[in-house]
Amino acid sequence: MKKIFATLVVLFIVLGVNAQSNANDTMPVIKFEKIEHNFGKIKEGTLATYSFVFENTGKTALILSNVQASCGCTTPEWPKEPIMAGKKATIKAAYNSYGRPGAFHKVITVKSNAGADIVLSIKGEVLVNTPEPVSPVRNNN
Repeated sequence: MKKIFATLVVLFIVLGVNAQSNANDTMPVIKFEKIEHNFGKIKEGTLATYSFVFENTGKTALILSNVQASCGCTTPEWPKEPIMAGKKATIKAAYNSYGRPGAFHKVITVKSNAGADIVLSIKGEVLVNTPEPVSPVRNNN
């Protein structure tokens, strides 16, 4: 009786692991070429943009349910339609540097049906926009 019970336990464990493995095999997988971009030094007032390229390396359609930036100065754009297995797409991040001199580091959180959230980041330094010198105007009166 103990042998039968032990055999059943082992069988259930093997079937459970196999079922979990099969479930993971049917999930989409999101794979980014890179998850961080450094703009370096940019002039104040620049709208700095970067496109994060990713691929669905899984076997089913990938759906991005939400892509959210850490603040209002960064605007993400992402595909709303499913990304089929083996296809590439992009998430565009735009940083508005107007009135924001100094170093910055912003994150974009990607939520999808591929499992855990992915955090992308952009960083750089906004240089203060110094006005051009104005020549004095002479009044000959």
